[in-house]
Amino acid sequence: MADHIGIVACSAEGAALCYRTICVEGAALLGAHAHPEVSMHTHSLADYMQCIYRDDWQGVGELMLSSADKLRRSGAAFLICPDNTLHQALPSVEPRSPLPWLHIAAVVAARARELGYQRLGLTGTRYLVASNVYPDKLAEKGIDFLRPTDAEREEINRIIMQELVCGRFTPAAIAYFERVILRMKGAGCDAVVLGCTEIPLLINDENSALPTLDSTRLLARAALRRALQSSP
Repeated sequence: MADHIGIVACSAEGAALCYRTICVEGAALLGAHAHPEVSMHTHSLADYMQCIYRDDWQGVGELMLSSADKLRRSGAAFLICPDNTLHQALPSVEPRSPLPWLHIAAVVAARARELGYQRLGLTGTRYLVASNVYPDKLAEKGIDFLRPTDAEREEINRIIMQELVCGRFTPAAIAYFERVILRMKGAGCDAVVLGCTEIPLLINDENSALPTLDSTRLLARAALRRALQSSP
């Protein structure tokens, strides 16, 4: 019997992609149409953003813990959060959490190490790329990284918050990400982290100048593996 996966969601598009990946790819491990039990809880994105805008990561953590408690009561055995930015609050959340978590950046870093990558370009919200969420986990694996320039951070953040989380995916946004990734390749990166869970809806290995590390699907696959650890 596979463990029950709890999803602490934030933005709809990324959470939906993570959920779909668990359900669809579960069949390859468990048989036709099969996947582990999954529960998801989502506070309003506005509630999270109000905290983030005022740099209140304690408030973000309280929202995450509220979801964690609801998911524990629903029967979840462990938790994932398909939102890279929220992981800034995870260090304060984990000690008080009723359930264990998989860390999205740790999952990505492990995959990058497995593939032999040495320098990763980071993409994501301006809050995420300015944080230590990825640098800390990459350092544990001996992997270097490159952040976007200030101008790139602002435009990527605008695309994410005004377009992607609203379900808008435009050719102009794709072209912008392609240019940023090409610059990162020229700066010595050998892969790029799609560090917002909506970015994989725009960018993949076919239109990226660098191999992509899809944080959304990598987290979903790690959750599947974790859920199956208890299976006979």
